[in-house]
Amino acid sequence: MARRGHRPSQALGGRPRFWGRHAVTAALANPERVVRKMWATREALAGLDIPPVIPITYAEVTDLARLVPGDAPHQGLVIEVDPLDDIWLGDLLQQGADDKRPLLVLDQVTDPHNVGAILRSAAAFDALGIITQDRHSPPESGTIARSASGALELVPWVRVINLSRALEEIAEAGFWRIGLAGDTEQTLAQTMGEARVALVLGAEGEGLRHNVAEHCDQLARLPISPKMESLNVSNAAAIALYAVTTRG
Repeated sequence: MARRGHRPSQALGGRPRFWGRHAVTAALANPERVVRKMWATREALAGLDIPPVIPITYAEVTDLARLVPGDAPHQGLVIEVDPLDDIWLGDLLQQGADDKRPLLVLDQVTDPHNVGAILRSAAAFDALGIITQDRHSPPESGTIARSASGALELVPWVRVINLSRALEEIAEAGFWRIGLAGDTEQTLAQTMGEARVALVLGAEGEGLRHNVAEHCDQLARLPISPKMESLNVSNAAAIALYAVTTRG
């Protein structure tokens, strides 16, 4: 997969730290991930195959707790990593030219827990990748890696400057762009058709911005009960991905 180097904002922000067995072992297994340091208990390291180039500091559980936020469940493993290199949108679209895997486009979804959960669902349903606007999405972090449960290393994540222009490029690649919104009559099942689908989701509360919605081919809703006004964006993404991947 063609990549194009680290973004300046990543370099200025320093290296992220990941914690927890799923996030750490997935990072170690990813040949494109550079792991710079590791802190671990001897018990947590048992059975793990750590490359000899990674310096390991043996530590107690209480010492590791000082390396992660709050009461983060580190499970005896903490690593410091380089962010993954950026991916060109055109490369991702070309990679998926011969299949119907869905794309996820996130419009200003900034909560790292939600982004991590969406990455996890994207991996579970074999999505082609996720696309976010660089200025309005969280950087790689331990919180995202933990919430993604390893999927941060598996799902291509494209960051773009202009989301509307990206949606135009996505349409040119043959995707049917469906924006999820609660105030429309048609359901997702009624709008999918048989084309390649790009699901466009907005931030919880604000929803899709007007210009982003204008760059969707159709708006659709999930058929949830009127007893609930909306779903969490990560839950909506999981349901929508299931609907797309199981369509007849």
